[in-house]
Amino acid sequence: MTSTLLIQLLNGLAYSLLLFLLAAGLSLIFGMLNIINLSHGALYMLGAYVGLTIAQVLGNFWLALLVAPLLVGLLGALLEQVLLRPLYRRDHLDQVLLTLGLAYIAGDLVKWIWGADVQSLAAPASLAGTVTLGGAAFPVYRLFVIALGLALAGLLWFMLARTRIGVIVRAGVTDREMVSGLGININLTFRLVFAVGAALAALGGVAAGPILSLFPGMDGDVLVFGLIIVVIGGMGTLGGAFWGSLLVGVVDTFGSVWLPDWSLFTVYALMAAVLLWRPTGLFGQRA
Repeated sequence: MTSTLLIQLLNGLAYSLLLFLLAAGLSLIFGMLNIINLSHGALYMLGAYVGLTIAQVLGNFWLALLVAPLLVGLLGALLEQVLLRPLYRRDHLDQVLLTLGLAYIAGDLVKWIWGADVQSLAAPASLAGTVTLGGAAFPVYRLFVIALGLALAGLLWFMLARTRIGVIVRAGVTDREMVSGLGININLTFRLVFAVGAALAALGGVAAGPILSLFPGMDGDVLVFGLIIVVIGGMGTLGGAFWGSLLVGVVDTFGSVWLPDWSLFTVYALMAAVLLWRPTGLFGQRA
């Protein structure tokens, strides 16, 4: 029983940190740009498929893990500059319609380029084995995902809390007009935040490849969890995205094992409980 709990806790932690890579960018984009980006899951999916192609062509998973997020990040910067910037002053409904349309376009592109078959990205040979924890075998790759997620969470915290760009981003989340009035190029800052958010989503997609299957429509499943995490953690907060991801990932993992028919209900019940207690989320600022 103890070994089962440990293994499922580690599975939940690995899944949580994959979700964090998606939710961190989604939360910052909404908090700073005030954009409801329903195409964020599509960036996750594109990162997974671009990483799959790079790994298949070059035979190097590590290169895929590095290059795919950079390419998707550049795509995100282009989307922000060309399509999303004109919507900053417009209603959220316009943003939802545009980004939802982009998500559908990305889904059709994936089907056209990679086909509709379920595919998988192989883990690197150095991480393909298992280790014994509590008398049970656990994949080494999932331990790597946990370490990667924690390292990136620490790096993001350091950048936001201890660097000048972090101060600008946090100030932009609170009052973008004041930041612009101080002579800071807020448009460039917005583009950088959107590109980093897109790259994080793509990184999550590549990292999830050896664990989860790749298929058209995978973006919708993960986007729902990303939005739930943002609501639970609070808009525009990195800490909220981190702890919200941990709660959702662990609850969903244990719910799938103990209550398979009610696993999704447990996640929604968690969100409802948090909102009843704190309508702004765990780390959201009260008006």
